[in-house]
Amino acid sequence: MQSLNVRKGDTVQVLKGKDAGKRGKVLKVDPETRRVVVEGINRAKKHMRPSQSNPQGGVVDWELPVDVSNVMIVCSGCERPTRVGRKRTGEKSFSRICKKCDREF
Repeated sequence: MQSLNVRKGDTVQVLKGKDAGKRGKVLKVDPETRRVVVEGINRAKKHMRPSQSNPQGGVVDWELPVDVSNVMIVCSGCERPTRVGRKRTGEKSFSRICKKCDREF
């Protein structure tokens, strides 16, 4: 299984789909299925019946996962979507860098 360049807490921009062009923060990453959950992206609604945890019931909406190939990390330095490079910082450790401005994420 190959590791993903996207991590929890990263700001990403959606490249394809109904939310193309929108930006959001990554809430969850699933490397096995190669999907990420992004805040405010790919929202769905579900009608919930009243329960103990939700006594009022009603319509609840939440974010569904998006394929990792449809998002791109936004660099905090140049504020543009960019590819991710790797730079060796130690003998066995790497840091992620922006391919456009060489700044660390």
